[in-house]
Amino acid sequence: MRLKRKDLLGIEDLSCEELDTIISTAESFKEVSTRDIKKVPTLRGKTVINLFYEPSTRTRTSFEIAAKRMSADAVNISVSTSSVVKGETLKDTAKNLEAMNPDCIVIRHSCAGAPHLLARYLRCSVVNAGDGAHEHPTQALLDMLTVKEKKGTLKGLRIVIVGDIAHSRVARSNIIGFSRFGNEVRVVGPPTMIPPGIEELGCRVFTGMDDAIRDADVIMMLRIQLERQKAPLFPSVREYSRLYGLDTDRLSMAPRDVVILHPGPINRGVEISPEVADGPYSLILDQVTNGVAVRMAVFYLLLGGAREG
Repeated sequence: MRLKRKDLLGIEDLSCEELDTIISTAESFKEVSTRDIKKVPTLRGKTVINLFYEPSTRTRTSFEIAAKRMSADAVNISVSTSSVVKGETLKDTAKNLEAMNPDCIVIRHSCAGAPHLLARYLRCSVVNAGDGAHEHPTQALLDMLTVKEKKGTLKGLRIVIVGDIAHSRVARSNIIGFSRFGNEVRVVGPPTMIPPGIEELGCRVFTGMDDAIRDADVIMMLRIQLERQKAPLFPSVREYSRLYGLDTDRLSMAPRDVVILHPGPINRGVEISPEVADGPYSLILDQVTNGVAVRMAVFYLLLGGAREG
């Protein structure tokens, strides 16, 4: 099966069959990254442009490496040194880039819906690398792959997402993705960081972290996204850490086979202690590794590798 779509804009748009296809394809591509020569010729001659309007380390680098390992040409656009600073609109920037005939534009933007806007105007594929507080589909896909590898399944699990739910596109995509497979998804955080109506996405809201993690299979910790908050939403970092931080004492309340995820970047000592982040339950670096494989799979399924097959 290939993806019967031009773009990857959100988990919300994907069926379970499409999610399975991307994840299983990513599993097959993981082997490429273990070779001495980490490259396959599958997308030779294709061009990918990474257009990032927000700072990024893992996501941008992962997309670039994924394209290059598929033998595509990857071009990174730094918005701070582009014509955007001269007043060029997002649409004009994208249309000018498309005039150079790329095959895919990967975009991260602070405004929700920016990738969807481009997808309506551009002939090339558009991949959402994070839009505002809306979605981050490839992050959810790599999280699902990581959980599947460790737990052996993507069904019947209790997934707990802790922290700044209101401003987290990662939380939104993961709630939709994991609940799509019939898992119980729980969210917990300060009431000011839990958006009204979040249950409609397929999750349960918990007020206390201890109750939420007591029988959890997966705990996903989130960073406080101060850059998206217009006003302080909690009294102090110290109090937040005491109530919603994950340290070894709190982790001892969870089952012995629990696993810990974090999309990064980590604020050590705030939402997660160094001992937990670097401990045996942590799959944080596995997530980073799987991010390359997932993005290789997305390029393969969108840019013609699967179609040619």
